[in-house]
Amino acid sequence: MNIKLGLLGPHDSMQVIQTALAKYPEFHCTPIECLTEQDLDSRVLPIKEEFDMWLCSGPITYLIVSQWGEIHAPTFCVPYNGSSLYKTLLQVIYEQKVEIAQISFDSYKEVESEAVPGVVEALLEAGITDKPRYIMNETYEMDEVTRYHTDLWKKGLIKATITAHPIDTELRQLGLPTYRILPATMAIAAVASQMLRTFEMLYFKNTQIAIQMIDTELHDGLTSETLSSDDLTKMEIGYTDKLLTYAKKVHGSLKSVGRGRYAIFTTRGLLQEITHDFQTAPEIQGIDQQGRKGMTCGIGIGQTAYEAEINATNALLHAKKSGTGSWVVCFDDKKIAGPLGKPEQITYSYASEELHAISKATSLGVSTLQKLKSVLRKLSSEVISSQELAQYMQITQRSARRILTELEEKGFAEIVAEEKPYMRGRPRKVYKILFEQKV
Repeated sequence: MNIKLGLLGPHDSMQVIQTALAKYPEFHCTPIECLTEQDLDSRVLPIKEEFDMWLCSGPITYLIVSQWGEIHAPTFCVPYNGSSLYKTLLQVIYEQKVEIAQISFDSYKEVESEAVPGVVEALLEAGITDKPRYIMNETYEMDEVTRYHTDLWKKGLIKATITAHPIDTELRQLGLPTYRILPATMAIAAVASQMLRTFEMLYFKNTQIAIQMIDTELHDGLTSETLSSDDLTKMEIGYTDKLLTYAKKVHGSLKSVGRGRYAIFTTRGLLQEITHDFQTAPEIQGIDQQGRKGMTCGIGIGQTAYEAEINATNALLHAKKSGTGSWVVCFDDKKIAGPLGKPEQITYSYASEELHAISKATSLGVSTLQKLKSVLRKLSSEVISSQELAQYMQITQRSARRILTELEEKGFAEIVAEEKPYMRGRPRKVYKILFEQKV
């Protein structure tokens, strides 16, 4: 296993991490010193695709990278809590004989967040009940952090500073007793283990079998009166030739599974890349837009060819419900995504246990309820009209009205407004879905 790891942060922190990671031969580590977003633009942006994973030396670097938003590979952070904080606190309390309330912090929040550790929780774990009074967590600009600590020092409010910024030297020159938090060996070992597990999981997922079940509907509407059997054979040969070229592009193999239907066997990783993480339908060279409209595809992902084929067939059925020319994917966890590349694309699960109670209380299937739930997530709202539901679920407005009316009658929705149409017609009812209260 050879993992190309990009290491980001201040020079001294990265040195500590590199020393600890030397025990892990799986990582091929490249340190890139980055303190600002400008550093990321100049040093990381040109080479970001060369790495499998990224490791930030601390929470400050992690937040800068997250706000930058240009790295899409898995990104990790060495936390500055636990042993990292305890070691530094012991130094401060032992050397300076100060209380917690007389120390200023800058790389922590009072309570835990996704990226920034909570100093209160860390102190409580160490048996320290005194709460810190001065914690800077609004900004990570180094000039502002320096000013924050020095202002407190000049006012006599603090007797020591704990920082994760590479500003400790500057603060000491200004006369502040300053202690720099560096990554602890135990914290680095923990994140290294997490990175290895993540890489193994991603590798496993990328090598899963993927089957594309393509229905060309080649013979629909054609009879012996319009085309001869030789003409139909030529059409099939032409179509097969183009699909063979496409199969080579995804390093797969093509198999005919019936009249006008083909299966392409490949791997999840290759298909995920060519569909932009299952967001768009792939281009097939030699087949024009009109030909694509008659090509419906179900993509199945599975640990075995048998499982992938079952999922591909299921995905094809969902694709046909969405209309000819649609592409839909069914993952190994039974989640459905599609139609790929269309504004109304949603992800839902037809095997949800949560919605069985509502399904039993109504005539609506779990799949229909899951689709509705996914539409609401996409709209970031609990409120929806029959027109919106019809658009996203690719059904008629009459069917959408029936779904919403039944949910309202059974207490799983309520009418909250009525929209007046621009043209003639009856007002459209707007419903609030009450899944969260009921499920």
